[in-house]
Amino acid sequence: MRYTIAATMRIGIDLGGTKIEGIAIADDGREVARRRIAAPRGDYADTLAALSGLVHDIERDCGARGTIGIGIPGTISPATGLIKNSNSTWLNGRPLADDFPRQIERPVRFANDANCFALSEATDGAAAGAHIVFGVIIGTGTGGGVAMDGKVLVGANAIGGEWGHNPLPAATGVESPGPPCYCGRSGCIETFLSGPALERDYASSGPSAGSGQAPSAGSGQAGISAKEIAARAASGDKLADAALARYEDRMARALASVINVLDPDVIVLGGGLSNIDRVYDNVPRLWGRHIFSDAVVTRLVRAKHGDSSGVRGAAWLWER
Repeated sequence: MRYTIAATMRIGIDLGGTKIEGIAIADDGREVARRRIAAPRGDYADTLAALSGLVHDIERDCGARGTIGIGIPGTISPATGLIKNSNSTWLNGRPLADDFPRQIERPVRFANDANCFALSEATDGAAAGAHIVFGVIIGTGTGGGVAMDGKVLVGANAIGGEWGHNPLPAATGVESPGPPCYCGRSGCIETFLSGPALERDYASSGPSAGSGQAPSAGSGQAGISAKEIAARAASGDKLADAALARYEDRMARALASVINVLDPDVIVLGGGLSNIDRVYDNVPRLWGRHIFSDAVVTRLVRAKHGDSSGVRGAAWLWER
């Protein structure tokens, strides 16, 4: 089938560990096609084939070719050209940025998935038009990305925005040295602000917490999701409320360090924990004491595009 070239159609792909999602958007940001497939876990060659098939299917749906941007877990190393820091470990050490454009026979742009999230919200989302945007994804992990004047800030080492793997600022008591992180360090921000971190903290506050052992299922605290913790706090559960208060204080300290360095106009939250309404009031109320300024005008907002922000940002890697 022969396709026309649609210079204003952008294809974005979010390469996840369990799914690969692709969309096509028009120049005005209107979505014109969307497809989702299972990710071929553990197989690099199958991943390349899946990406090619997804692009061809989207272009068949639209009857046109478009530019291609891909959001990836991890990043492309400037030193080697290979993927690094990916939790989809079968991608690490692979030349995806060379192999896929060669396979698809056209240029492709790549960026870290959190950077794509920040770019999406800076382009036509909750931070549209802002000069400096810091995007935070708080879910199973804690990611960060930076967009400046509508462009991704990659950095000299391609780790711009990797906020989750800094130590939690002003750590005290049980926060230091902190829980071990998958990156090999301890006390990373991710080990305090991810969904599993909130769940562990709530579990440890149960009746068995004083024993020094992990709480049993019978304690009433183990196995409770972050969403349920927020619901319990809203209904007056004191343990859940206290866990969220600790979470908000830690987020305030962590984001204050970003404001002190980057001074963003807007901080946008995405991921599962971004749906906890109270953080948007409580965190800005707390962060001022840690920020080197007499007043703080940085806004903390929820992502406009929700779970679609990453894939939309991948499409916007090709600017207007």
